[in-house]
Amino acid sequence: MRIRSLLALALIAAPPWALADVRQDDRASMVETIRDYARLDEEMVGPGGFPDAVLDAMKKTKRHLFVPERMRAFAYADRPLPIGHAQTISQPFIVALMTHLADVEPGDTVLEIGTGSGYQAAVLAYLVKEVCTIEIVEPLGEEAAERLKELGYDNVRVRVGDGYKGWPDCGPFDAVVVTAALGHVPPPLLEQLKVGGKLVMPVGPPGATQRMTVVEKTSADKTETRHHGLVRFVPFTRKEE
Repeated sequence: MRIRSLLALALIAAPPWALADVRQDDRASMVETIRDYARLDEEMVGPGGFPDAVLDAMKKTKRHLFVPERMRAFAYADRPLPIGHAQTISQPFIVALMTHLADVEPGDTVLEIGTGSGYQAAVLAYLVKEVCTIEIVEPLGEEAAERLKELGYDNVRVRVGDGYKGWPDCGPFDAVVVTAALGHVPPPLLEQLKVGGKLVMPVGPPGATQRMTVVEKTSADKTETRHHGLVRFVPFTRKEE
């Protein structure tokens, strides 16, 4: 009885990332749902569906540790969830889609605008060399930085600030992922994107429906743009001058 009591106390005291992976089956089910949606929406995803590498990264990333404790029962439902400060963690299908559209490779450096709880950065971290992510809401940025550090994502750098201006010292970037809606693509982000790289973001009026947009930088002064369906994201927040 004494041993059982000590074990129970140890489990209660242990941080959530140190406990056994009790949600592995939930993640596997989530990935199957994402795979099924991809088959139904080839226009948005493409005829080949999601690459195995993207789905593997989704399966490895413990989404329940990136949402408030009261929301963990819903962590693997394919839906956005509130994370505080009028922000949300994106629907898993959309996270997979943006990761897929960024078309990253293992040696890449990626810029993310809109860290939120750190979930999208964590997914990208399995696929690239380095993720540089910016969050304008200070409490969220600080919490995400601590969370990612404790979970062992050593290839993610977090900065609190205005993402519109990008992060020149961390670039240039092989891909840019923007997780908030704006009516145009910020020029500084395109400037920091390497030739051949892709910028992925929802473009359109905040508070309404936006178009998931991919801008590929084909040369130093030319880009090609394509669209991948309609989405709805929180507004891109700017710092007051």
